[in-house]
Amino acid sequence: MIHRLSVFLRITAITSALIVPLGGIVTLAQNQAAATAGKSAATSTQDPWWKHAVIYEIYPRSFQDSDGDGIGDLNGIIQRLDYLQSLGVDAIWLSPIYPSPQVDFGYDISDYENIDPQYGTLADFDRLVAEAKKRDIRIIMDMVMNHTSDKHPWFIESASSKTNPKRDWYVWRDGKPGGTPPNNPPNNWTSIFGHSAWQYDAKTNQYYYHRFYAQQPDLNWRNPAVEQAMFGAVRFWLDRGVAGFRLDAIPTLFEDPSLHDAEELAGTNAYGDRNQKTDLYENLPEVHAVMRRLRAMVNQYPGDRVLIGETYLPNVQELDKWYGGTKRDELNLPMDMQVGFANKLDANLLRQRISDAETKIHGSQPLFVFDNHDNPRSWDRYGDGVHNDAIARIIATLLLTTRATALMYYGEEIGMSTTPPARKEEVKDPIGITGWPREKGRDGERTPMQWDSSKNAGFSTSGTTWLPVTANYIGRNVKEQESDPNSLLNWYKQLISMRKTNPALRDGEMVMLDETNPSALSYLRKGVNGSPSVLVSVNLSGQPQTVTLNPENYGEHRQKAGTLLTNADSLKQQSSLTITLPPFSSWVGSLQ
Repeated sequence: MIHRLSVFLRITAITSALIVPLGGIVTLAQNQAAATAGKSAATSTQDPWWKHAVIYEIYPRSFQDSDGDGIGDLNGIIQRLDYLQSLGVDAIWLSPIYPSPQVDFGYDISDYENIDPQYGTLADFDRLVAEAKKRDIRIIMDMVMNHTSDKHPWFIESASSKTNPKRDWYVWRDGKPGGTPPNNPPNNWTSIFGHSAWQYDAKTNQYYYHRFYAQQPDLNWRNPAVEQAMFGAVRFWLDRGVAGFRLDAIPTLFEDPSLHDAEELAGTNAYGDRNQKTDLYENLPEVHAVMRRLRAMVNQYPGDRVLIGETYLPNVQELDKWYGGTKRDELNLPMDMQVGFANKLDANLLRQRISDAETKIHGSQPLFVFDNHDNPRSWDRYGDGVHNDAIARIIATLLLTTRATALMYYGEEIGMSTTPPARKEEVKDPIGITGWPREKGRDGERTPMQWDSSKNAGFSTSGTTWLPVTANYIGRNVKEQESDPNSLLNWYKQLISMRKTNPALRDGEMVMLDETNPSALSYLRKGVNGSPSVLVSVNLSGQPQTVTLNPENYGEHRQKAGTLLTNADSLKQQSSLTITLPPFSSWVGSLQ
């Protein structure tokens, strides 16, 4: 579900030619890993699997079509599991695959305990779980607790009369006194998808609340029956073997029952509505008690099942609350959007936000994410149109060498770009239709996966796919990059491999180095049980930057380095701890 922090600029991406051979560097990394992997394992055997995981979000409509209808499906995902295994993925997060009218492409759910026929069947889902397990890949479901579809049987009953037993399962209110329906909503609250958050129902002469589309009525979480029913849906999928859930729009479960008007702010949004504070209908304190009860229930299942939160929050202090603070009894991994959606290559800003995740969440495990189905891709948000490939390697390096659990989005590993519709008539996402042209919708970040240079990029044999394939697929696809050792895809593979096997990257503490440098970001991952520490340094600017790394200030006495991975020829044989980083370069080294 979308919670954009702003309307991002879509920049035309031009593939950079900053590719350098990595040759023997991989061998060095593999040799070190082989020598020390046993020591690493000894320190990590008690960790939950998700602490070290690489989680890969799949938007099922766009990943692989197995039956030629132009829409991706579960059997298509099964066909691509070997690819995900080769990438090094530990878990797949599937955006919603439940039965749905597809107004919001699955985030409007009409049945929480089945599979939408366009994606397959429950038998197909069970086969996906089983086939993924053979490859040591877990399945994470997307659970939408804030709202249902207006076609869900619960809402159909609720809307049937004011006296129906499920009437209070949703948020129904009378209009403001003195006004005339449908123009007297209970208050001025707006939907995140544009205009009033209240929909008038002539049959019962009341309004129902919807934080999102009118076809997505909000559940009333102040009614215990709602919690009981939703927890039952969670148990249904846990019993089927899923590894956990990503909880959609989870801070929106509760609204202030007083229904006071929201405070209006300056300016208007993409839909022409006055901006307003959201403190009356987002991130209310009552939601944390629900999270504690949900966590307690999920903890009853074996296998370290995980709860991930879609948590767009204003600061790290609010993020800490979603872990449960010192008790750590709420979400396992609320998403830290402060780092990945900084949306600028600012060393000081990124250094501070990464440090916040290290020091201000009571030792909980961070979860970093740079890409998802609701925002323009990082290729465009961070790229400058010239050095995008090199910048994409910086993003990958930060994602996969910090101490955080890593969350990727399909196609991120090959540098897929955002391709918004050129004309309103082409838009599929309703928010793009409503907000055009200021808001073009989310189609641009949901285009089909680019597998090869064949028709429809190998995604589908259909004459027409649900969204058109991005035009650059012939030069940018999995097959082409798999055979190129210097490709972005192989950069990701090498980083993921090092993350899994290098003891320092897997378990080592993290310390910032060269902390006043305004253009380069550098840090140390401390060695474990005698294994070498790892240094990471990235140049976030278009000018060469010289950094001097002083790990001895942190108890590290080795004074030489060996390169593990870099995209700069000049750094392949780096040994000194004074390093000159070429523009937009990345360097990962091991102290010797």
